[in-house]
Amino acid sequence: MMKKTDHQLAEKLLQISAIKLQPDIPFVWGSGWNSPIYNENPRLLSYPDVRNLIKIEMAKVIVEQFPDADAIASVSTGAIPIGAIVADTLGMPFLFVRSKPKDHGLENLIEGNLKPGWKVVLIDDLISTGASSVKASGEIRLAGGEVVGLVAIFNYEFPMAVKRLRDENITLIPLVNYSDMLDVALKAEYIRPEDLVTLQEWREDPASWVPKNVD
Repeated sequence: MMKKTDHQLAEKLLQISAIKLQPDIPFVWGSGWNSPIYNENPRLLSYPDVRNLIKIEMAKVIVEQFPDADAIASVSTGAIPIGAIVADTLGMPFLFVRSKPKDHGLENLIEGNLKPGWKVVLIDDLISTGASSVKASGEIRLAGGEVVGLVAIFNYEFPMAVKRLRDENITLIPLVNYSDMLDVALKAEYIRPEDLVTLQEWREDPASWVPKNVD
């Protein structure tokens, strides 16, 4: 039986340590959250087979789900390389949205030529709280574009992100969901059965989660 593409990609991301799981020795995110998982998506750029799989699958999603799209835009900065190669594959214009304006020159937030009325597919490398994607979408709309969808490599499936994207009427299509990754990690013995409970609990309330080995 052929593996589903999302499971195949999840397995590859785990193999190259673009996804790292450490339930016993959690990471600390920049937000201050304790986390049993860390995504290092820039690593995948060094693996042509993984990079090409993501490129092909993203291009396929865009052609099938957003056939009227006029341009591809990436959320700065992690998604810029992937967005650029996807746009190149599709022969479409590419632009990216900065998290803050440049402090010199034109002080642009949007880099590239966004024409008013264009339908834009936004690309992000991962969706955690959804805040950066929503902010980028808002900037595109302010500039006269229409965001028709959001495609991401990985989605943590946080309840807060689901609500935020729904409130902004943004359609998200991820290549890999957190729950699918856990299934693959368990079957491939990257985690133990008891780790699965910890990882599921963390996803429900990541901001308040405290590792069991912390008093």
